[in-house]
Amino acid sequence: MAKKTKKELEDQIGSLYQASKDLVGDFSLETLLSRIVRLAQAQVQAEYAALAIRDENGLVTNFIHSGMSEEELHLMPHPPLGKGLLGELQQKHEVIRIPDIAADPRSAGFPPYHPAMTSMLGVPISTGERILGQIYLTNKLGEKEFSRDDEHLMKTLAAYAAVAITNTQLYENILERDKTLNQQNQDLSLINDLAQGIASSWDTKEIMSLTLKKVLAYLQIETGEIFLKDRGGKDLRLAFLRGDDFEAFYSRTLYRIGDGVVGKAAGLNKALVVNNLESDPRVLRPAIIKAGFVCQAVIPLQSTRETVGVMVLSSKKERGFSARELDLLATIGMWVGTAIQNALLQQQIRHIAVLEERERIGMDLHDGVIQSLYSLGLTLDYVKEIIQENPEESLEKLTQATDGINSTIVDIRTYISDLRPRQMQENLSFKENLKTLLDEFTVNSKIEGVLEDRTDSPLGLDYHNTLTLFKIAQESLSNTARHSKAKKAVVNLWSEDGRVFLELRDNGQGFNIDKAQVTLGHGLANMQRRIRKAGGGIELDSSPGKGTRVLAWVPKNNDDDL
Repeated sequence: MAKKTKKELEDQIGSLYQASKDLVGDFSLETLLSRIVRLAQAQVQAEYAALAIRDENGLVTNFIHSGMSEEELHLMPHPPLGKGLLGELQQKHEVIRIPDIAADPRSAGFPPYHPAMTSMLGVPISTGERILGQIYLTNKLGEKEFSRDDEHLMKTLAAYAAVAITNTQLYENILERDKTLNQQNQDLSLINDLAQGIASSWDTKEIMSLTLKKVLAYLQIETGEIFLKDRGGKDLRLAFLRGDDFEAFYSRTLYRIGDGVVGKAAGLNKALVVNNLESDPRVLRPAIIKAGFVCQAVIPLQSTRETVGVMVLSSKKERGFSARELDLLATIGMWVGTAIQNALLQQQIRHIAVLEERERIGMDLHDGVIQSLYSLGLTLDYVKEIIQENPEESLEKLTQATDGINSTIVDIRTYISDLRPRQMQENLSFKENLKTLLDEFTVNSKIEGVLEDRTDSPLGLDYHNTLTLFKIAQESLSNTARHSKAKKAVVNLWSEDGRVFLELRDNGQGFNIDKAQVTLGHGLANMQRRIRKAGGGIELDSSPGKGTRVLAWVPKNNDDDL
C-alpha cells in the first residue's frame, strides 16, 4: 500500500477542511448527510459509502448511501439492520478498519442480492459520550484495504460531521418549536376571539352560529352541526347547522343519548372521531355518506361537568384529527357549552320575569283599573236612580264619573306603553328619539316631561351604545310612570371627557334604595346589564319622599350619532 507524501496529505486535509466548512453552514439534514457521504467516498476512494443517523434508542432515523444502483437496492429485502460490524460501530467509540469483511469474526453477513464487499472503514460520528451515527466505506479502489491515512481523514470528517449534524438538528428543533408556538398562538387567538364573541351574547343561535363559523374556517371543514339536549335530558336535537348539503344532514335531526356516534359522544362525555363514515356502524345517517362526507369528529359541549350538547364536524376530505386539534376542540366545547347553558338559564330567567310581570300587572289591573271601573258603574247606577229627583247631584256625580274615566284611561295607557315599549327609529337622531319618547311619556302618564339638552354637536356614539341609552331612558321613564307618583320628570343629556351622560330625575315619592330590586322588578338588573355590555356605568339615587335619580354613561367612539 503506497504511503502518501506529506504534501499530498496536507492538500487532502486542506481540501477536507474547506469542504467541512461548507457542511457546517448547511441546515437541511438530508442534503447535509448526502454531502457528507459523497465527500467521504471521494476523499478515500471507496466504491461504496453509507451514513446512518440513529436516535437516542439506537434506531436508524436516516440512512444515506452512495455507490449502489436503484436496481440493487430494489432487489435487497431490507436495508442494513445494524447487526455484526455495524452493530459494533453503534455500541463503541472505535474505528473499524479491516481488509476482508467476511473473514472478520464480528461479521453477520450480507442480505440476499447485496453487492460483494471486502475491505471496510467504519468511523463513529459522536458528540461527547453520545454516538450520533456512523460513516462506513467499503471496497477501497485500487487497494486491498483502507490506509491509516484514510482512517485519520475520516475521523477528522466525522468530527466536522458531528458539529454539522448537531447544528442542523438544533436548527430543525428550533424550527419545529417555532412552528408549534405559532400554532399554539393561532389556537389561542381562535379561543380568544370566540370567547369574546360568545361572552357578549345571550342568544343561543348567535353563539352557535359564531362558533361553527370560526371553527369550520379555522380547520377548513365543510359542515358543522350543534345538537342540544332536550329538557328531558334523554334526546339530542339538531339546533344549528352550517355548511354544505343541508338535506343530507336534515335526514336525521334527533338522537337518543347513546345512539350512534352523536349520542355516544354525549353519553360518554368524550370526543369521538370517525375516520371512515362508510364502514363505521355508529354512523346512522347514510345520506351524509352519499353526499360525499368521509370523516367526522363529535365534540361534547360541557358546562359544569354536564354535557349540554355536542358539536359535529363533518369533512369530505380524508383527514385525521391530531391530539392538538382535539385538545383545542375540547377547550372550545367547554367555552361554548358554558355560554349556551348561561344563555338558556337567562332565557328561563326572562320567562320567569315575564310571568311575574304578568301576575303583577294582573294584580294591579284588578286592584286599580277594574275596581275603578266597578266604582264608576255603581256611580252611574246611582245617577240613574236620582237623576229626576235631584238633577244637581246627578250632574255632580256624572262629572266625578267623567274624571274617573279619564283617570282610568291614563292608567290603561301606562300599562299599554309598558307592555309595548316604543322602538328607536333609525331615521331619527338619538335626541329626536328621546324627545318623541318623552312626549309619549307625558301623554300616557300625565307627568310633565322635560328634556334638557346640553350638547351642541353630534354625540359620537355607534348604534349599540345609542340603543343602550335609549333603552335605559325608556326603562327609567316606565318606572317613573308606574311607581313614582311624580308631577315632573327631567331628562338631562350632556357629554364630557369622551363620554355621553344621560340623567333622569323625578320629584316623586322615591323608595328605599336597599330594596331597589324588589321595587323596580327586573328593570334595574336589565339596565345594569345593558350598560356593562356597552362599557359604561350607571348610578341610582333615591330615598322615600325625595324622588329618584338615574345617571348612566357610555363611552364615545367618534361615529356619527344616529
